Order: sequence, then structure tokens, then C-alpha cells
Amino acid sequence: MNDSVRVRFAPSPTGHLHIGGARTALFNWLFARHHGGTFILRIEDTDTSRSTDEYIQAIIEGMKWLGLDLDEGPFRQTARFDIYRSYVDRLLAQGKAYRCYCTPEELEQRREQALAEGKNPKYDGRCRNLPRNLTAQSSEKPFAVRFMMPQDGTTVLDDMIKGRIEFDNSLLDDMIILRSDGSPTYNFVVVVDDIDMKITHVIRGDDHVNNTPKQLHIYLAFGWEPPKFGHLPMILGADKSRLSKRHGATSVMAYKDMGYLPEALVNYLVRLGWSHGDQEIFTIEELVKYFSFDNVGSSAAVFNPEKLIWLNSQYMINTSAEKLAELVLPFLEKSGLIADGTVPDMHWLAKAVYTLRERAHTLVELAHSMTYYLADKVEIDPKAKEKFMKPEGLKLLADLRNALAELSDFSAQEIEKTFGAIVGKAGTKLGSLAQPARVAITGGTASPGIFEVFEIVGKDKVLRRLDKAIGGG
Repeated sequence: MNDSVRVRFAPSPTGHLHIGGARTALFNWLFARHHGGTFILRIEDTDTSRSTDEYIQAIIEGMKWLGLDLDEGPFRQTARFDIYRSYVDRLLAQGKAYRCYCTPEELEQRREQALAEGKNPKYDGRCRNLPRNLTAQSSEKPFAVRFMMPQDGTTVLDDMIKGRIEFDNSLLDDMIILRSDGSPTYNFVVVVDDIDMKITHVIRGDDHVNNTPKQLHIYLAFGWEPPKFGHLPMILGADKSRLSKRHGATSVMAYKDMGYLPEALVNYLVRLGWSHGDQEIFTIEELVKYFSFDNVGSSAAVFNPEKLIWLNSQYMINTSAEKLAELVLPFLEKSGLIADGTVPDMHWLAKAVYTLRERAHTLVELAHSMTYYLADKVEIDPKAKEKFMKPEGLKLLADLRNALAELSDFSAQEIEKTFGAIVGKAGTKLGSLAQPARVAITGGTASPGIFEVFEIVGKDKVLRRLDKAIGGG
């Protein structure tokens, strides 16, 4: 393949960009980038009652956050209604479509009758062969336009993922391509759009498989070469039911708000159905290099939130402390640890982040874990206080406080020497001082290296917290 590859992501703007849609967009983007092709965004907004500009912007924002840059678009179907109607007129003129004067009430009545008789409830075709003069006489009546489907034989789809699929043409409906209100229907407009936009490969969810034979016949009616199709298996929850919000299937931007890195989510999404050997973690350059539909599975993928959290933690560990410091800033503001619009010393913040990044799974966790670095005071855990703030520990803390107050170089190296001198003089182990000191400064019993913590918290705060702890606070 070469740069003639053209693919599109075509969401309906009736909601935010969710996990399933994001994976579809990602697979299209990777396929285009792998082949040096073109990635297009098309907004399928013909359902005007549910489509909103807000959702369009949310979809674009989600794609931008994931790094899925566009080559063309966004295009909106509602701006193309005149084009669709001109194509409908062509089919009518060629006798490949016809006017249908059946009312919705009549159609529903016949549908119920067919079901009661155990028959296929598809349209019975009674307007299919109306004489032209009768059609002319009925021209004042409201009508829809139906596409004339073949009534026998089979339609074959050679799917890039699912392989060969056959459809019985006798089961296909003469589908409506233009409603009586003049609006075109989904299965028709996507074909016109894909032809106009010279789409070479249609990559979408497998809930569209049953639409494909209908669309193939529209291509053939116009004498167009259909694109290649690849239908991605659906994503299931851990209980093997269709993915929903209870499984964690929230919008892509909700994952941003929960403190996930976009690179981690991209890595996770691509592994929902695609593999490259046993490799788990990929750079975006590797994904573009290796991506192929030869390695996309044909069975449903299972969404595993724990795996996503683990993957995000790996990305955080491998992200520079300087970049993480920038990324965590909005979360620190949201938590109230720093005032909105107040930018701390970023060099200092990077040092603080560096000590904590291996302990946090998300940016939200990272921000929360920085409380004892940024807050004016800390609350000491009662159990930790009871266990470590005993008279012998408090005496060591008092000695430590006095020694630290004399330090002009409040560095981890000098702090460590001070700790060593005090426990050496007392003839005790380092832990006898380190744990009470950790509780006094952080409020708990777990933290990064205590000497680095002291340096980052800073001399003034350290002395105030030690005073409070020694005084029984």
C-alpha cells in the first residue's frame, strides 16, 4: 500500500468520545500513519434531534488529547444534504430507486401482520413496481424513496478482520434512502460520503456488519468500486457483557480528569484487539511502525481497568519529573494544594514529583501524595502517633530539631549526617529516629527516603512540624 490510503473516523455527535469510538479512531489513525495515508474526521450529524455542537467539540477535544491529528476535516453531513438529494435523483432516473407512498401506520400494520404469520417483517415491496403513470398521479402525496435491493442470490464481504461473510439477498429490505421529510438516511449518505472523499478502507465497529451488504449494493448501483472493510470486534466488560459505564466505559476526557496520561490510554486502547508478539508497552512510533490488521483479533476484547491503571503507572515512571510536574499542576490546583494561577518553583516541584512518581498510579494520586510537601501543616495518623510518638522517640525528635535548626545547608546529605550523629550519640538504630520523624513530617508511616523528604519540605516547615509533634500536637 502507499499514500493512496484514505480512512475516516465518522462519529455521530450524540455524546462524548467514549472508549469504543476512541479505539476505532485510533485504529484508523494508525493504519493511515503506517501507510503514509490520510486520516479524515467526518461528523455524521444527520440525526439533528440528538446531535449538538457541544458534542462535536467534545469529540475533537478527545481526539486532540489522544494525539490523533487530522489530515482533513471535520466535515459535517448536514452541510451536504443537496449533494445527497442529487444522488437520490440519479438513482430514481436510472430506475434503481422508487417512490414509496406507504404511510408509517400502514407499514407498522403490515410489519405486525408478518410477525404474527412468522414471516420476515421486511418491506413487502408493494410500491416497487407501481406503473409510472400511477406514480405521477400520486405525486402530490408524501413519499419516501427506497433503494431497489436484489431479491435473490448472495452478497459476499471479504472483511479484513472477520474474513469471508455471506449475506442472503432475499433477507435484505428495500431500504429508505430519502425520508418523506426530504432528509437522507444513514446507509445512503455514508456511501456517498465515502465515494466523494475517496475512502479506500472503512474501519469501524462490528455493529455495522449488517449495514455493509446494503451499502455494497449502493456502490454497485452507481458503478463505484467499494472500499475494503474491516469490522472491529466489540469491547466487553470483565463480566463479558457489552461495555457500559459500570465497567469504566466513561468518556475519554473523563480519563484525563482521573489523571491518566494520553500515551497510556492510547497504548491500552490499541492492545484491545491488536498485538505484536508479547510486547505490552509501545512508543507511538513503534505503534505506527508495527500496526497491521493481520494482528487484529476477530473475537471481542475485554476491558480491564486494573491493566489500564498498571499501564498508566508504567508511563508515569518513565515520564520525566519535569514533564510530570507540569502535568500535575492542574490537579494540585483542583485539590487546593496550590492557589489557582500560582505557579510554584518548577525545579522544586520536579524534585518533589521525582520522589513520588513510582508510588502513584495516576496524576490524581500523585497530587494527593504531595500533600505533606505543599500543605502548611499535616494531620498525624492516630495509630502512627500511638505507635511511634513515645517518650524515647520524642526525646530523639527534640535533639533532631535542635540540630537541624543549626544547619545552614539544609540538604539531604547534611540531614542524613545529622540523623546519624543523633542516633550514634544515643546508641540506638536509625529507625528509632527515622520513623517518629517520618510521622511528624508526613503524618504517616510511608514516604520516600526521609532525608530527601526533609529537604523538599524545607527547613521552616520541618521545624514547625517537629515543634508540633514534640509538643504533643
